[in-house]
Amino acid sequence: MDRVIELGPQFLEATIETIVLVAVGVTVGGLLGLIVGTGLYVTRKGGLLSNGVVNLLLNIVVNVFRPIPFILLAVGLQPFVRQVFGVGIGNVAAAVVIVFAAAFGIARIVEQNLVSVPPGVLEAARAMGASRTRVIFTVLLPEAFGPLILGYTFAFVAIVDMTAIVGTIGAGGLGNLALQYGYRQFNPWVTWSAILIVIVIVQLGQFAGNAGARKVLRR
Repeated sequence: MDRVIELGPQFLEATIETIVLVAVGVTVGGLLGLIVGTGLYVTRKGGLLSNGVVNLLLNIVVNVFRPIPFILLAVGLQPFVRQVFGVGIGNVAAAVVIVFAAAFGIARIVEQNLVSVPPGVLEAARAMGASRTRVIFTVLLPEAFGPLILGYTFAFVAIVDMTAIVGTIGAGGLGNLALQYGYRQFNPWVTWSAILIVIVIVQLGQFAGNAGARKVLRR
């Protein structure tokens, strides 16, 4: 327990690093996932912007990258990240990998939630003269907003998990701290202290997501 107190500054720094990585993953990865997921939905057969070729290509890309275990993806993307961003390790590289992985996972979540929107609602909007683009932004996405919040909450938890793994490519965060000062130094107090902080972060995110979704769905 004394070691945990001694590592107080490191715990604070690692917690901030974890929160920043999660925030980047949820915002940037979430935006990219929203774009790809919406594209998957609207380009499917009978969709608002039906296009078999585009839909096939999007499905192939998502299906190729989404099932790859995150640890393998993090290692496999290192050469690409180093080439494009100039660094292959550290928090910047970790953020890029997290965004990449999150985008494809969230894309499927978005697509699945958009499928739940009744087609009749979209048809009614089209019958009233709304353009396809306007239907997407003013009818489709708002109608799925509640389920999307729950979907993004699920993604948030998955992204927190990712931040614990990116220590393998030299990133900071609570996962790296638990590995370096807990596991490798045989100190379970440090390991479990890091785990408890992660649990708190997840619970706060889950609570906020559930509350937001509940508020939207009641309208």
